[in-house]
Amino acid sequence: MIGIVGIVVIFVMVFGGYIAAGGKMAIILKSLPYEFTMIGGAAIGAFVISNDTSAIKHTLKDVGKVFKGPRWKPDDYRDLLCLLFELVRFARQDPVRLEEHIEAPGDSSIFANYPRILKDREAIDLICDTLRSASMNYDDPHQVEEVLEKRMEANHEAAMHSSHALQTMADGLPALGIVAAVLGVIKTMGSIDQPPEILGKLIGGALVGTFLGVFLAYGLVGPFASKVKDVTEEDNHFYHLIREVLVANLHSHAANICIEVGRQNTPSHIRPSFSELEEALKEVKQRDVA
Repeated sequence: MIGIVGIVVIFVMVFGGYIAAGGKMAIILKSLPYEFTMIGGAAIGAFVISNDTSAIKHTLKDVGKVFKGPRWKPDDYRDLLCLLFELVRFARQDPVRLEEHIEAPGDSSIFANYPRILKDREAIDLICDTLRSASMNYDDPHQVEEVLEKRMEANHEAAMHSSHALQTMADGLPALGIVAAVLGVIKTMGSIDQPPEILGKLIGGALVGTFLGVFLAYGLVGPFASKVKDVTEEDNHFYHLIREVLVANLHSHAANICIEVGRQNTPSHIRPSFSELEEALKEVKQRDVA
């Protein structure tokens, strides 16, 4: 919602100020379809050239983050801590039966209590693979931690591709606007024998290309890239929380300590309070007893 508000503010302030200053929209509206075809078409073409099919689909999907915001909400972080608590405690009590849950999380009674997390393949794979590594009796927990770190860096780099692709497009739009403007000047020079009022409109139409390229770059595509980057980094905290808890588990800390390590390493604006988490963990314990 806030993304839509921002777009409305941009258009109202830019074009509202232009009209208030005595500008006429007729020249812009007449030239806009042609200039947009040249600039937008060239930008899209360059985007397609520089990305493969999967990256294009990924970027188009990530544009929705501008309006939806982060995927993981504060309640999801609380649920994740509860899920990890159950798994860590189960691993200590009955490591053999734990294999049933981590080998087939879709059929697990533990994972079934957290459907939103279960839908995220990367989160589930990260949890199950790390618990599986722990069950293999690694001599040095730092080995698992290093593997986790490299895996998360690779995943984060892949997730950031959409932001980089949009920013590259934003960087190129002003130059494409100049290309469109130059073509407009060439068109104007072909009508140099026309009276000043006609030449004025032709020159104004040519300058719309420069305006449109800069406006799209800094008013829309650039901010989109920045927002996608921020949301991606925000969602990445979810996977960092998994790492913090499971690494603490590898060092044989008590289950409650592992969870508290994860809670305190969660950013403050999405971190569940100690009392809130304690209440949720009590419900988990009661459900396990039942």
